[in-house]
Amino acid sequence: MREVTFLRKNADKWKEFEQILRNHKNYNGDRLSELYIELNNDLAYAQSCYPTSKTAQYLNDLSIQAHNTIYKNKKESNRRIITFWTEEVPEVFSYRLKELAAAVIVFILFCGIGVVSQQNDPSFARSILGDAYVNMSINNIQEGDPLAVYKSHTQLNMFFAITFNNIRVSFINFVLGIFTVFGTGWIMLKNGIMVGAFINFFAGYDLLSDAMLVIFIHGALELSAITISGAAGFVLGNSYVFPGTLKRSTALAKGVKDGLKMLISLVPVFIAAGFIESYVTRYTDMPIWLSLFIIFGSFIFIGWYYFALPIRIYLKRKQSHAIIYTS
Repeated sequence: MREVTFLRKNADKWKEFEQILRNHKNYNGDRLSELYIELNNDLAYAQSCYPTSKTAQYLNDLSIQAHNTIYKNKKESNRRIITFWTEEVPEVFSYRLKELAAAVIVFILFCGIGVVSQQNDPSFARSILGDAYVNMSINNIQEGDPLAVYKSHTQLNMFFAITFNNIRVSFINFVLGIFTVFGTGWIMLKNGIMVGAFINFFAGYDLLSDAMLVIFIHGALELSAITISGAAGFVLGNSYVFPGTLKRSTALAKGVKDGLKMLISLVPVFIAAGFIESYVTRYTDMPIWLSLFIIFGSFIFIGWYYFALPIRIYLKRKQSHAIIYTS
């Protein structure tokens, strides 16, 4: 359908909606809801067929105004705490799959740089991890317990310190997204190279499998969450660099809101990772089957909740839009 035809067909309906928004108290709520649904359908169609047009911009602004009018005084449901985790978070990630994929690729790339750097320069780990840590690890290796560092602190103090630090790093990762991908990318660069150098350091002592089994007991959740916080940072940066049909201020506000939801969803993950690292990882001689169960169980959860579920929502939404466009 040509844009001018689309405008003529729906102009009266949109004008009616503007009138309702100005005097919404005098109108039937069912009619308001009906027009709001139709408006969202029109917006989806316009963004697909005329993405850079003033029509798409107008409908987007009208949709935001309508949403604020309808929901500004809406009483929160008692189930909000449940629907936040079961519906809102997966929905947000379904719109942010590109940033999520980019964060995963970037983190893996930086880990690879750390591995190669340590491979070519055995002293590289010292510049990244520090002499004290490397010397302590070498001493632990010589004493037959390479990863005894996880036993060096009391469980409770270790739990609070690790959990707080991980949440702090993820928040910084997100906030630095204001400097676009370079801010968040810098944090991911440091963490990725550190992980890569750490892994290759133990590989140099023929302890790669032992290190991986111990580290990823908690690292499966911890590293995944740090990577996802990087995706939240990318969302923040991209929101005002690439606002699309939205006003830059509106796009930034939406980026902040979506990014914070992504970040909040990670708090339980960091708590679980901190608990495992403090209370479970210290048992460096646990059976291999138990280590693998924890590691694969963690990765399966991350893969399902942050990737598979959002992808399913995205495909379902895409299919529904296709039905609207062809009808």
